[in-house]
Amino acid sequence: MKKKRVIVGLSGGVDSSVAAYLLKIQGYEVIGLFMKNWHDDSVTISNECPWLDDSNDAMLVADKLGIPFQTVDLSEQYKERIVDYMFNEYEKGRTPNPDVLCNREIKFDVFMKIALELGADYVATGHYCRKNTIEKDGKQIHQLLAGVDANKDQSYFLCQLSQDQLAKALFPVGELLKPEVRNIAAQQGLITAEKKDSQGLCFIGKVRLPEFLQQQLKPKEGVIVEVSEDFDVYKQELPVFQSKEEELQFVSKKIDYKIRDGKIVGKHQGAHYFTKGQRKGLAVGGTVEPLFVIETNVEDNVIYTGQGKRHPGLLKNVLFVSNDELHWIREDLKLQLDETMEVMARIRYRQPLQKAILYKVDSGLYVEFQELQSAITEGQFVAWYLDDELIGSGVIS
Repeated sequence: MKKKRVIVGLSGGVDSSVAAYLLKIQGYEVIGLFMKNWHDDSVTISNECPWLDDSNDAMLVADKLGIPFQTVDLSEQYKERIVDYMFNEYEKGRTPNPDVLCNREIKFDVFMKIALELGADYVATGHYCRKNTIEKDGKQIHQLLAGVDANKDQSYFLCQLSQDQLAKALFPVGELLKPEVRNIAAQQGLITAEKKDSQGLCFIGKVRLPEFLQQQLKPKEGVIVEVSEDFDVYKQELPVFQSKEEELQFVSKKIDYKIRDGKIVGKHQGAHYFTKGQRKGLAVGGTVEPLFVIETNVEDNVIYTGQGKRHPGLLKNVLFVSNDELHWIREDLKLQLDETMEVMARIRYRQPLQKAILYKVDSGLYVEFQELQSAITEGQFVAWYLDDELIGSGVIS
């Protein structure tokens, strides 16, 4: 029988190196492919994961494992689908998550298509998550499960994958703990065994975000306003609602702050460089507790802030996802109008899962958390789970 061919996205890190090794010993025909997605080193922080070192490490790993290796340049597609999207989102005052997009648009789309053209049966990555396949009504359904290492679980980053993409995906390290992965790499004498995990934007490395954004979004000076936690709006009594939907709509609504709602405490170089919940970069001193961004207004170029992480301007328990940004990995579990579902959900990577209820309405989906959440941020992804299976996600609007 002909061996199944797997193309591994070798990133030059330990996880993908071990993924390639495991597939090889499982009897697959393995090919390593390094994706070059970035050319501009002017905005990366020097020595932090420049792609050249990574591509060399990936090549040395392939050599050690005795597998073919090549580099593909995807920088054009990366710029178009990830970088331009990021600029666009920041400009609109939203905060994108490039890692989630990168998986959906680059690794499991552009890269996957190249792999399939090279005759691959599967594409594999070093993600800490698992895949399972079940039969339902005579049809195969692929499940995306959390990685065994709760500390490293990366299922959230794959929350936008489709059934077609999952069908062709393999995640060889999902059953392992990180120390076990490093151990295997050391035993096999792989150069990446002790290599630090890469940080920052997927494939670009650590980027100074303001400088990165300044390539497209010009600085413009505006004011920083501090809103007191005694602001009237926070103390309002809830009105009587005619329906659950009316209540959810009310609670999820953004507060429309005005400069007069607080006091001007400083200046900034552009509201589009800031995101909700951000503490760094405000450069305002003299407050009892540190200031956090509670809202940005890119039209008026104003940043609203509040003192301390429990400031009421940061806390909310309902968010909304519009229909066009709603995605079900498990289409068979998709909610119909007026249906609800109890789930566990998270609004950012590494956040412990939170109890929540999904409500499907005509225009989209509300997610109501049992507990207040800090800094629910437009443009980021909310992902929901049943047990350890990620079944759907959406962009917070």
